[in-house]
Amino acid sequence: MSIPKEHSSDLFTLDIGGMTCASCVGRVEKALSKISGVEAASVNLATEQARVRLNTSSLSKIEDVIAAVKKTGYEAHLSSPHQSAQVKPAQTFWGSDGLGRVLLSFAFSTPLFLPMLLMPFGIHWSLSPKWQLLLASPVQFFLGWRFYKSGFKALMSGVGNMDLLVALGTSAAYGLSVYEMIANPLTSHELYFEGSAVIICMVLLGKWLEARAKQQTSEAISALQKLWPEHAKVLHPELVIQDGVALDQYRDLPLEHVFPQDRILVLPGERIPVDGLILLGSSHVDESLLTGESIPLKKLINDKVIGGSLNGEGLLVIEAQAVGVESVLSKIISLVEDTQTQKAPIQKLVDQVSAIFVPSVLVIALITGIANWLYWDSAAIGILRAVSVLVIACPCALGLATPAAIMAGTGVAARFGILIKDPQVLELAHRLNIVAFDKTGTLTIGKPHLLELIPLDQMMNSAARDAILASAAGLQMGSEHPLAKALLDTAKQKGITPISPTESKAISGVGICGKPSSGPWVGQNLCLQSLASLESNPHYKLILAKAQSCLENGQTVSILMNELTSSPIAILGFGDELKNHAQAAITSLKQMQIRTVMISGDNTAAANRVGQSIGINEVFAQILPSNKADIIRKLQSPGIDGKQAWVAMIGDGINDAPALVAADVGMAMSTGTDVAMQAAGITLMRGDPTLVADAIDISKRTWKKIQQNLFWAFIFNATGIPLAALGYLSPMLAGSAMALSSFCVLSNALLLKRWHPTQR
Repeated sequence: MSIPKEHSSDLFTLDIGGMTCASCVGRVEKALSKISGVEAASVNLATEQARVRLNTSSLSKIEDVIAAVKKTGYEAHLSSPHQSAQVKPAQTFWGSDGLGRVLLSFAFSTPLFLPMLLMPFGIHWSLSPKWQLLLASPVQFFLGWRFYKSGFKALMSGVGNMDLLVALGTSAAYGLSVYEMIANPLTSHELYFEGSAVIICMVLLGKWLEARAKQQTSEAISALQKLWPEHAKVLHPELVIQDGVALDQYRDLPLEHVFPQDRILVLPGERIPVDGLILLGSSHVDESLLTGESIPLKKLINDKVIGGSLNGEGLLVIEAQAVGVESVLSKIISLVEDTQTQKAPIQKLVDQVSAIFVPSVLVIALITGIANWLYWDSAAIGILRAVSVLVIACPCALGLATPAAIMAGTGVAARFGILIKDPQVLELAHRLNIVAFDKTGTLTIGKPHLLELIPLDQMMNSAARDAILASAAGLQMGSEHPLAKALLDTAKQKGITPISPTESKAISGVGICGKPSSGPWVGQNLCLQSLASLESNPHYKLILAKAQSCLENGQTVSILMNELTSSPIAILGFGDELKNHAQAAITSLKQMQIRTVMISGDNTAAANRVGQSIGINEVFAQILPSNKADIIRKLQSPGIDGKQAWVAMIGDGINDAPALVAADVGMAMSTGTDVAMQAAGITLMRGDPTLVADAIDISKRTWKKIQQNLFWAFIFNATGIPLAALGYLSPMLAGSAMALSSFCVLSNALLLKRWHPTQR
């Protein structure tokens, strides 16, 4: 078997066919865990997939893993990465879970249970035993063959599953009817063919409804997959890009044949096929399905565009930068798929219960049958009540309770730009009582401007000021930091060429140092550093006094230092703007009874000014990046009242990564760095701080649905089994109730699809 390149790593996903309940999940996981070299395996009933991590040094291969799954009686094959949503065979009309089989089973079964419906109206009519046998047999052995097949495989593996319970229960009712028909050929009212047939009908109906509901829970991924156009208009490599590009000067290539640096023509109204940079044209681009931003964004030359977004009124020529699995859309789909196939920690308890559930039910059914036989002196009563116990005790609802809610919740969140990477977040977010924000790029736009340049030598003229700006800007060449961009932008606006340094080096928590290659300080080591890092410098009081006006205005201050003399050269003051919805975000969190905190490396005046303007409860200023995680741990410690504090951290930069990891829940803005997004459990696809409250809200609602589903799944079995054992539920009612339980659990989870962010 040829392994695709995407699956050459030690982590891969398998599509599993034939799973019906939580017991099947445990059975597959048990088989996977026995394989040499498998470090971890997680099986999800709702997605019908298994995620397996295989030790690369192991002799076991993916083929061995697939063979082990097949040996347990299930189908398995590698999951194709991000393939377009397709209808599975089980969802086709005549598939194993198809509507055709449901309708056919009811066509055979209706004459069997119709007499029961007519009896309340005084109509006493029934089919002859031979006709009942003739109608029940196709339902039992043709339409119900899947239960025998799966149940037998489970039995051979030494475990039980839902299909085994259905097969045993219906066979007992069918067999008892055949026995009664032979022993008492002149009677028909003691036959139970309608019971076995209706049980199979209701189970098939339940599986069909379940398949439809599962498909709806994965609609978020399907919607993302459909954003990819199948072809791209690739321009000829030698074509000169200019206004008036001929619309016929391109090749229409399949998307997999597009490579980075290819130039793509995108017509008005078309979807952009790849991530890229605009070379020609301007347009409004709709990125709503990717970021949740409902308003189309204006895009100009040199702006980045995301593959899958919808081009508006303009013709664009873009240069492909990221294609295939490297694109933003592909990474979003991977993240959502990974989350939906993972298990929430509470699912471990469910799996432990499911592992002993089916054997326990078999014992209870046996005891029920024997006890009723002895008490009523009737084997028929004992068998029928045992059948009811077997049928109603199906653990389907138990297995679907958690994954269905996770799929629905994470799916609807992704639609509005909230990507939940770790299911554990769902169990923690509802407890949050403190949210800590980084300032720059999170609450502020993150694009500060140079507002002040104060030379500390009063004799310096304008030329010297230009030299200061050129040297300081030169130190920041190549840096992506917002303050670096502000310096470089100011130098560019004034027509000053930055002086490139030699031996440039960034010092964590301090700043950046280097030796200018020309100018007044050629060969001298200059450092552009934060005010907080200079507290031990002998000139600190002088620097602080000179910088006081900047600090009072809430500016972020950097100092250009001569390391050789340890003396300051100039003070640079930067200002930033708050994001439009920053105050609304803090207000929303306060309405949720959540305390807000801001952690910033900026000076105290600048940080307090921002905090007070938007209503932050507590501000930590002049905090070095290495100390942000310490602040988080301090916030997590129990308060005076002894209550545990649960803290979320919101950031966007590399320096936020340790704090994001230390927090109970980390949220990263996608406008920030990849390092921050990797460290966080939730990624916010827009730089909109109101998404924080929305992320907490959908997490709380998803957790609530998980609790509701598990409660009703446990209650259903806890009450249904005794009722069936005592004879209050006939086999037909038990089969109907069992099918209804799974459908109710899935329908409850699907209510999450109605969720909308509060700010929209």
